Amino acid sequence: MGALEDAWELSRAETGLAIVSTVRADRSVQSTLVNTGLIEGPAGGGPVLAFVTYGAVKLRNLRERPSVAVAFRSGWRYATVEGVAELAGPDDPRPWLDAERLRLLLREIFSAAGGTHDDWAEYDRTMAGQRRTAVLIRPTRIYSSG
Repeated sequence: MGALEDAWELSRAETGLAIVSTVRADRSVQSTLVNTGLIEGPAGGGPVLAFVTYGAVKLRNLRERPSVAVAFRSGWRYATVEGVAELAGPDDPRPWLDAERLRLLLREIFSAAGGTHDDWAEYDRTMAGQRRTAVLIRPTRIYSSG
């Protein structure tokens, strides 16, 4: 297993729960709890850490300052993944992204985080209605307690 997989593995028992920290305009840190998953990067290049969001503050921070840190823990063990976020969603187009690919990408991230759903059509409608965005993080640095 690679360092990214090892870091995420700390969160497996808690459906990928992690603390995501972004940088505000005043350079202070904004942190929040999200469910994360590991997926193959949609544009290639190997695995990425991913989560889905529609939080206005987090998205604004990531659009303006895409540096992000994601911290995982299990007991006294921890790992932090730092990287640059790539946003993919209805307000963050990508050359490889169309409406169908976004629908499937949001499902893929949700499932990778351990999520399940009894009504995928309803899930898709909710994601589209809330203009959910995929956050894809290719790590630039990973460190841990060992």
